[in-house]
Amino acid sequence: MKKILFALCAAVLAAACTPKEAVPGVYTLSNANGMQVSITPFGGRITAIQVPDRSGVLQDVVLGFDKVEDYYPENNLSDFGAAIGRYANRINQGKITLDGVTYQLPQNNFGHCLHGGPTGWQYQLYQVVEADDTHIKLLRESPDGDNNFPGNVKAYVTYTLTDDNAVDIAYEATTDAPTVINMTNHSYFNLSGDPTRSIVGDILYVNAANFTPVDSTYMTTGEIVPVAGTPFDFTVPKPIGQDIAADCQQLKNGNGYDHNWCLDTAGDISVVACELYCPESGIDLKVYTDEPGVQVYSGNFLDGSVVGKKGIAYQQRTGICLETQHYPDTPNKPQWPSAVLRPGETYHSHCIFAFSVK
Repeated sequence: MKKILFALCAAVLAAACTPKEAVPGVYTLSNANGMQVSITPFGGRITAIQVPDRSGVLQDVVLGFDKVEDYYPENNLSDFGAAIGRYANRINQGKITLDGVTYQLPQNNFGHCLHGGPTGWQYQLYQVVEADDTHIKLLRESPDGDNNFPGNVKAYVTYTLTDDNAVDIAYEATTDAPTVINMTNHSYFNLSGDPTRSIVGDILYVNAANFTPVDSTYMTTGEIVPVAGTPFDFTVPKPIGQDIAADCQQLKNGNGYDHNWCLDTAGDISVVACELYCPESGIDLKVYTDEPGVQVYSGNFLDGSVVGKKGIAYQQRTGICLETQHYPDTPNKPQWPSAVLRPGETYHSHCIFAFSVK
């Protein structure tokens, strides 16, 4: 059945090809500066971001694969570049309760539901609604009971490449029954353009005075604690690896950084949420969002077993994810900003990845 499903996906992708597609199933956006962003409807994934370095040479700054079929779960289980849904990050024991009704979701990560379950939207085919040289709008129609989530959901993700070298990502969704929604993009960034190079020397800033600790199963404890005096303090920019090996229980629990920071931006998308800079290439990435949190994941579980673009095996900490989001397990922590979506409402989320050179 799985082979039939993915053969069908491949056929649909091939049938949808337009001249904008560099390879079957991949749409490439471009701007006046020569920057390019490639996207596949399979999982709504960013497959490449080509951005100029300080010498003007284009560098592909995200991890991934050379072929669309390499993203299929029968070939590789990965979240590279994906538009995650219905719920990014973890839900405790895979259980949510809405209006007194409890739903048991898949438990695909230490007993928890991670990224919408084992067949989350990163492994589903989005429909192309609009596409031109600078933007693409994708639709995911998720039926009631998809990975046991309630409600028929229509979710859109729109990628726009601007002439100031920013990738603008806008999400929206509606439902016909109460449900939870928390979408994000799961790109792994390596701003050097060389995925054989670790990201630990890159400089990170996070506009957050607090973060949410996790237990040994990567589940948030419900606490919000200050970053001051801990390895989690990136309020002053510092190398990612400066404190990553510190004797800290939270780093041991996360196997490095795999935590949610509580942003101090108050939902103002004009304020920098976090910034990543690669001294080697000169490429700088500023992240803007209207979300309350960002999950910083330092590629701790990359171990060389996944072979990506150009036959390169991705080793530990050769990519970093900056996932704008609601906090993990929000449905079970009513003291945190709600991720509940009801009929008649529209979910909105906005993230901008703005590139420049220093």
